[in-house]
Amino acid sequence: MDAFRLGELLLGTAPGGAGEVSAQGSPLSVSILSVLFVLLMIVLLRSFVHLIPFIADSLLRARGSVALESSVRVSRDRNMVALVVFLPMLLLSWRYRLYNPSFLADAIPDVRMGLIAAVFTGYVLLRLLIYRMLKPRRRYEQYQTAHYATFTFFILLVILLLFTAGMMYIFKASDSTIRLILYAEMAFVYLMFLFRKAQILSLSCNHLRTFLYLCGLEILPSAALVVSAVLL
Repeated sequence: MDAFRLGELLLGTAPGGAGEVSAQGSPLSVSILSVLFVLLMIVLLRSFVHLIPFIADSLLRARGSVALESSVRVSRDRNMVALVVFLPMLLLSWRYRLYNPSFLADAIPDVRMGLIAAVFTGYVLLRLLIYRMLKPRRRYEQYQTAHYATFTFFILLVILLLFTAGMMYIFKASDSTIRLILYAEMAFVYLMFLFRKAQILSLSCNHLRTFLYLCGLEILPSAALVVSAVLL
C-alpha cells in the first residue's frame, strides 16, 4: 500500500503533474477504495493464502486451471479475491496513469477515478458479452475454464504490480520509470495468460478454432481498451 498512502496525494491534479506531491491530501475516492480494499483483504486473507498454491499451479501448467475449476470452493474464493483486487488495480491505474487518455487529462482526481472505473467496468462487460456470444453449445467445459483463468491471472498481475510499485516507491523511483516497468509486467503476464489460455482451449479445440477464440475473447476487447487510451 506504499504506492498510494492514505491521506496524502502523491500525484498532482494538473495534466502534467505526474509525480508532483500535493499538500491538499488524497481525493476522497482514493481513501475510500484503499480502506475498503484493506478491510476486504483482511476478511478474505485465509481464502487468499489457501488460493496461492492454485494460482502458482495455474501459472506453471494449463491443467492447473482445470484443477482449480474442479473445486467449487477454490473457484468461488478465486472469484471473490479477483473482485477485491480490482480495487488496487483502479488505484494503481489512477496513481501512475496506466490508463491515461486525453479526455482524462483535465478531470479532477475523483472524477478521473470514476471515469477509469467506468471504462474498466465497460471492458469487463464487453469481455463477458463476447464470452457469452461465442460460447459453444456443446463441450464448453474447457471454454469455461479458459474464461475463468482470466481471474486467476488477474490476481497474479495485481499482486506483481503492487509489489513492484511499492518497492520502487520505497527506493524513490520516478513515476515515469515505475509506469514503464508496470507496463512491461502487464505485457509479460498478458502474454503468459494468452499462452496458457490457448493451451486450455486446445484441450478441446483445434488450432484454428483456438486462434479464433483468442482473437475474439482476448485480443479484440484488449485492443479496444488500448485504442481508447491512445485515440480518445
